[in-house]
Parts: sequence; structure tokens; C-alpha cells
Amino acid sequence: MRSICGQDMVVGGSDTSSNTIEFALAHIINEPEVMRRVQEELDSVVGRENNVEESHIHKFPYLLAVMKESLRLHPALPLLVPHCPSETTTVGGYTVPKGSRVFINVWAIHRDSTIWDNPLKFDPSRFLGDAKWDFSGNDFDYLPFGSGRRICAGIAMAERTFLYSVATLVHSFDWKVPEGQELDMSEKFGIVLKKKVPLVAVPTPRLSNTALYE
Repeated sequence: MRSICGQDMVVGGSDTSSNTIEFALAHIINEPEVMRRVQEELDSVVGRENNVEESHIHKFPYLLAVMKESLRLHPALPLLVPHCPSETTTVGGYTVPKGSRVFINVWAIHRDSTIWDNPLKFDPSRFLGDAKWDFSGNDFDYLPFGSGRRICAGIAMAERTFLYSVATLVHSFDWKVPEGQELDMSEKFGIVLKKKVPLVAVPTPRLSNTALYE
């Protein structure tokens, strides 16, 4: 049973994690101020004479905010995992019959202007300081991994995968789009949310020791 669950987590988490990383990297490239703040945080913790290690990732509060903001705008599963009530119930004045298949449009919730200031703007700072939002699903205004008993079992793996991968990419290289091209941030909807146009970016090494790239 353990091996099957582990395989499910790896398979289920690969596509969603890679898509989230792609969206986040695209936003970082598209927002020079975000790129600057991420790299300043990485340089202060890791330094340009070292590679990012897994032991560093809990020291990146701004990069974690980038992850949260990317998942707000582009939740990996825009309709989450379908739910099925075991009994007929009433929600917001609507009757939900027993056995119904219920989808939660978290993509729309995360862009609701009555909840979020300037909801279409990529602004990681909204998750800094005293921000209340986390991945626990306790606040129904922000639940990229779902909530309750059906909450994603791979949150810890997703967080580590994202932070380590993006930290390594942005610490080791400066990034820009190819000359003459524009960055397309449009989405392709499905069970898993993807970029409509895959990200193409050009890296430039930024570490002081070329041996770190070997």
C-alpha cells in the first residue's frame, strides 16, 4: 500500500508541480522587481559562491510568497478534486442532492475582487507580514490544495519541489525572453491548468564561480 501511495504522489505531483514552476518563472521574468527581490533573498542566504541546498529553502519567505501568489492566480487544479455529498444538504440557499458531483471553482475564488485587492496583478507581497493565507485550506478564500479530508496529501512535497527548483534556477541564472518575443501569460484550461504557450527563456550565468555549474 505504501509503495502505491508513493507512486501516486510522484505521478500526480509531477505535472502540477512543473506547471506551477513554469507559471512562477514566467511571472518572475515578467516582473523585474520580483526578480530583483527573489535574487536578493537568495544572495543573502546562499551567496554567489555556493549552490542552493535543500537546507536553505525554509529561509526564503519572499520566494514562498511567490509560490503562494502563483498558485493564487494559477491553481494547479482550477476546479480542485470533485466532491460528492453523502447526504442531501443546503449550501448558500441551494439544495445539493445526495450523490451529486460538486466542483469548487477555486480559480474564480482566487480572482474575486471582493476578496483580493487588484486580483489580476501578480503581487507576492500580499502574502508577506501578517498575511493570513497558508496552504491548510482553513480559509475558503485561498485553498489551492483543497480543504478538509480531501486536501492534497502532497503539499509538503510540492512546496519543497517548487522552492528548491525555482531557487536553483533564479539563483544560478538571469533570465529573459528571446529577442523580439513577448511573454504570453495566457492559460490553457483542463483538469490541470497549463500555460497556453510554453515558456521559452534564455539563461545567463550569474554565479561568481563557473565550477558551480559543473
